[in-house]
Amino acid sequence: MDFDLTEDRQMLSDSLNRFLADKYPVDHRIKVAYQEPFHDPALWDQLAELGAIFALAPEDKGGFGGTGFDISVVFESLGRVICPEPVLGALMATRILSHTDANQEALLSGSMRAAVGLGEIEAPYDLSSIATEATKSGDGYTLTGRKSAVYGGQAAHHLLIAAKLDGKLAVFRVDAADADVTGYAMIDGGGAAEVIMENTPAVLVLEDAADAVQDAVNAGILALCSEAVGAMEVLHAMTVDYLKQRKQFGRPIGTFQALQHRAVDMLTEIEQSRSIVIKAASELDGPDATKYCAMAKNLIGRAGRLVAEEAIQMHGGIAMTWEYPGSHYAKRIIMIDAQLGDTDYHLSRVMAA
Repeated sequence: MDFDLTEDRQMLSDSLNRFLADKYPVDHRIKVAYQEPFHDPALWDQLAELGAIFALAPEDKGGFGGTGFDISVVFESLGRVICPEPVLGALMATRILSHTDANQEALLSGSMRAAVGLGEIEAPYDLSSIATEATKSGDGYTLTGRKSAVYGGQAAHHLLIAAKLDGKLAVFRVDAADADVTGYAMIDGGGAAEVIMENTPAVLVLEDAADAVQDAVNAGILALCSEAVGAMEVLHAMTVDYLKQRKQFGRPIGTFQALQHRAVDMLTEIEQSRSIVIKAASELDGPDATKYCAMAKNLIGRAGRLVAEEAIQMHGGIAMTWEYPGSHYAKRIIMIDAQLGDTDYHLSRVMAA
């Protein structure tokens, strides 16, 4: 089987890698990721101009990609620089809107930023337990409820909110200006928001939206897993380079067999992670997408923790400092496990499947 990227995807990957390496060095990433609005609006526009967001949607919806492999290419490149731009929100929004006839030009061009509100304090991952309620109000609707950890919500113009309508899951569009949106930096950088709605005006986007929302979650999981692979590869390369330079007892510590074996174990975990991402990408639009995305999230949650911990231990104390890039990569890899369902949650999903 040929696992090489197609020519178009390779060009996209090369363009994104060059752009991000030039525009998102680690010191710039650290500067913007923890200060409001927790990303770089100017570089967001440039990223959109490169076509990164268009690559997340199919041609019949205004994009030029939209497959699992297109998503994987974009987010692996973002992971290589642990980019804090709110691309995850755009991806999940376009996946939901692709189940409708909505015009996505503004979203895909980057001129309008959107985020998807799913998780709640009492239901962080379980879509069936969503408590936010929609109420018919004249010719429109109002929403009452709270959404937690809305990724990219701090910078969004519009929010796509999953809520119960007549006992079924539906999706509504809410103008961010109409809701109580409290943005904050996540512990590993980048932004999210708490969204509180109290009879907030909303527009119905999609009725009976359970399948569309699950599709968006699956795509988001694939994106996070791809981002983790990109970050793990960079952290592994950083660790191997350190082992070649750091000397102990008069020779590089990379000559010690025990550390060589540990570095190989890291590489093995990364290659297993890449393999499960390829499988999940190939199944994204199929009937078993949820199962394979859960498998990927579980495996990469475990592999990411091992890679991050091994990198820190083999670096020693320097890996715990704010100034060393490896600490930020390790933190991001670990925290990816907490987004859209952690290792234990997805293990239960795989067992149920």
